[in-house]
Amino acid sequence: MSEKAFTRTADVVDGAHPARSVLRLLARRPGRMTVAIFAFAMKEIPLWFLPVVTGAIIDIVADGGAVSSVLVWLGVAIALLLQNYPNHILYTRNFMTVVRDTGAGLRNALAARLQSLSIGYHTRASSSVVQTKVVRDVENVELMLQQVTHPLLSSVMVLTGAIVMTAVVVPEFLPVYALTVPFALLLRWGMARRSRARNEVFRREVEAFAGRVGEMASLIPVTRAHGLEQTAVSRVSDGADEVRRAGLHLDMLNGHVASISWVGMQLLGVGCLGLAAVFSLTGIVPITPGEVVLLSSYFALLTQGLTQLLMLIPVGARGLESVRSIAEVLQEPDLEQNEGKRRVDRVAGEITLRSVSHRYRDSAVDAVHDVSFEIRPGETVAFVGSSGSGKSTLLNLVLGFVRPTAGTILLDGSDMQELDLRTVRRFVSVVPQDSVLFEGSIRDNIAYGLPQLGDEAIHQALRDANALDVVASQPDGWDTIVGERGARLSGGQRQRLAIARALVRNPRILLLDEATSALDPESEQLVKEALSRLMKGRTTLVVAHRLSTIRSADRIVVLEGGRIVEVGAHDELLVRGGRYAHLHATQNGAAAAG
Repeated sequence: MSEKAFTRTADVVDGAHPARSVLRLLARRPGRMTVAIFAFAMKEIPLWFLPVVTGAIIDIVADGGAVSSVLVWLGVAIALLLQNYPNHILYTRNFMTVVRDTGAGLRNALAARLQSLSIGYHTRASSSVVQTKVVRDVENVELMLQQVTHPLLSSVMVLTGAIVMTAVVVPEFLPVYALTVPFALLLRWGMARRSRARNEVFRREVEAFAGRVGEMASLIPVTRAHGLEQTAVSRVSDGADEVRRAGLHLDMLNGHVASISWVGMQLLGVGCLGLAAVFSLTGIVPITPGEVVLLSSYFALLTQGLTQLLMLIPVGARGLESVRSIAEVLQEPDLEQNEGKRRVDRVAGEITLRSVSHRYRDSAVDAVHDVSFEIRPGETVAFVGSSGSGKSTLLNLVLGFVRPTAGTILLDGSDMQELDLRTVRRFVSVVPQDSVLFEGSIRDNIAYGLPQLGDEAIHQALRDANALDVVASQPDGWDTIVGERGARLSGGQRQRLAIARALVRNPRILLLDEATSALDPESEQLVKEALSRLMKGRTTLVVAHRLSTIRSADRIVVLEGGRIVEVGAHDELLVRGGRYAHLHATQNGAAAAG
């Protein structure tokens, strides 16, 4: 599915008008929908025409008519019933293709939108809640289309057929049918608003619960280490209880809708039967016994159809609430704006920051304030400072994950605000502190996004990353599945594979975010050797906690409170006896004490 198709899907979804959004989604496939509705209309003919057959046969029997006349009507009934099968299959194939395509389109549009939203959005949004929207909410929309469309179309076809045939046979009885309409509309009006409100409450509780489950899963090592299993269970239990309570309130409302709808319509049906019989017996309206059966059957179909429609209120409300939930992502304005900006086909690696500041949302102070410096192509610059000094924010600014709230960042002399950052990042590789691998083979992880990558290039990258021994130790070599987030490998092994993944991309700019801080000494040495090969000839920005890892940097930038307080080479900064010298002495003293 193309990016334009994702955009078209996103454009028709409006959280303020969910029902209209659903109709627009279905209308995007007019050919299949036309065939589906025509096939449905054909297959439903027996429902509204069989009462005519029944009434005619009863009148033939009551009048002592010919057997041949009965057989003719039976032949008509059999033909109508047999045509139901092929038309039902035709309807199912076309309509369910539309439903499944719509579901896939929504999921693809959500995935594309999530990739376009800013990193700021993803830091605010729970990954579990996002997953719920992509999986559960789209499934609810599919279920709504499956469960609502068939009864809705059936009721419309039957109601139309019943009213038309009654108008032809006994037009005097049409006003009686009109009694059902205000009753149904009154129920619909009374229940719809309450149903929407309770569905929204239930959806919010489910999303909050999904967030708690996601937290519990990610915190299991911490929970076990501190003996907090019962605390974790209690947090999830509280969330489950809120979901149970909201769900029960919704179920009770749905129960009221179902019972009131059924009782009301059955009472109307009984009244219609009695009224038709009285009309026939008194002669107020000339009605034959067969027509009494026909009218009673039609009114039963009418009330049954309206009851079905009223029963759809809970299903429809749940599906429309899911459309609103999906729209929260598709209409989220916090986008990384790249469309229409200049593509980048070559990067030399010169980076310039001019009076750059950045303040995060809801923060009272700048995370980075009035920072200016220039990085030459091929130069290695390290950023050091205490926690919260702005090191990682600077990397995110260079990557374009966050935008400056003041100042300008230039790449090879061009303002990055004017560049399509997706094309810039093809020349950038990042090795974070905890490299994330996906559920797949070692080969898949290294060649991620490069389907044409050959075995020789992968082997060279593994060798330069000191990772050949990682492959050799695995049962299936580089076809070994690494597990979710690379769980079957050690931290040092994951890090070396991440370096191999960076190497095969031959980046011009390299960002290292404390890439060795979580490793044991042996793994750290192997990773350092691999990083030295990776950094050679490339513009490299390094965030480091261990100062011993950045001694060879061309320049070291010392940050405090989001401001640059010192810049220089390692030896130069030590001689100055400033902030860097203090950090260095503190770390060396701690190491000696250890």
